[in-house]
Amino acid sequence: MRAARYYGIEDIRVEEIEEPVCKEGQIKIRPAFVGICGTDLHEYLGGPTFAPEVPHPVTKETIPVTFGHEFSGTVLEVGQGVKGFKPGQHVSIQPTIYCGSCGACALDLQNVCYKGGFVGLSGYGGGLSDAVVVPADYVLPLPEHIPLDVAALVEPLAVGWHAVTQSPLKKDSNILILGGGPIGIAVIQALRARGCGQIIVSELSASRQKFAKQFGADTILDPREDDIVQKAHDLTGGLGVDIVFDCAGVAVGLEAACKAIKVKGTVVNVAIWEKAVPFQPNDLVFREGKYVACLGYVKQDFRDVIEAIATGKMTPGDMITSKVPLERVVEDGIKELIKNKERHVKVLVEI
Repeated sequence: MRAARYYGIEDIRVEEIEEPVCKEGQIKIRPAFVGICGTDLHEYLGGPTFAPEVPHPVTKETIPVTFGHEFSGTVLEVGQGVKGFKPGQHVSIQPTIYCGSCGACALDLQNVCYKGGFVGLSGYGGGLSDAVVVPADYVLPLPEHIPLDVAALVEPLAVGWHAVTQSPLKKDSNILILGGGPIGIAVIQALRARGCGQIIVSELSASRQKFAKQFGADTILDPREDDIVQKAHDLTGGLGVDIVFDCAGVAVGLEAACKAIKVKGTVVNVAIWEKAVPFQPNDLVFREGKYVACLGYVKQDFRDVIEAIATGKMTPGDMITSKVPLERVVEDGIKELIKNKERHVKVLVEI
């Protein structure tokens, strides 16, 4: 079968490999659409980070590994002992790999498993292939009326949903989002689906500013021209926002986030930081503010996003800005995003 395999920096090859065998407790899936993630780009340009150079503690695999962790598909085969699924069924895949035995897993917090990883990054195959076999627990059924291309957006939307779940959101909470990329847009959609006050977005890119507005932002700020902290206070009657979602992960943004919240406000960190940055705790101390971290998602986030799409509370289809065939994943997918990421929200690979 075909598979896009990661060998190292700037080395992803679409090649023929053996089709995986479905065993007890597993489900074999034919991927339909696969989103290209910022993590994939980081691995391509500067990895391996998540892709294992030594045997992964759970999958036992090393590079080359098949890529693709944001994907939907159709059930091909159901392993012995698996109930609730049948061939032909449309599904979403939660790609969290976990050990099941560490302290985090004992608390049912597989997203922060000490030995964790992701299908499509750390082994167990990946969505960028003609077939993938995963534990049945990783698979969620989809309502028939959700298209498979839209279903490929469930994974990034679950990141935004989880971030909002980690926050003290109320129906009248005023929000500042730093960064209007795919995850910032996912946060906007989660907020609109659940209800909130005004949404302010700080974003440099003109095209991403338009996307943020399209998906529900009330006010767009450009940090090159606007004083983000002052604007956050001006737009909230001098109080400051209730919650900041930091989806950018830059030092100047962290400082602004801590100063933009109102007294007892909350900063939610959604970003993955590339390096250590200076931090002045007093920016939070003098407001009795809170700093909350979140990582990935849990299964309930997937269930909630699927329900929100199914009921029309989320309509994320316009996030899809391009579709490319598997054979062109590098040239028309990864390299296109590297060169022109501001033109896109989500590029999907059609298998």
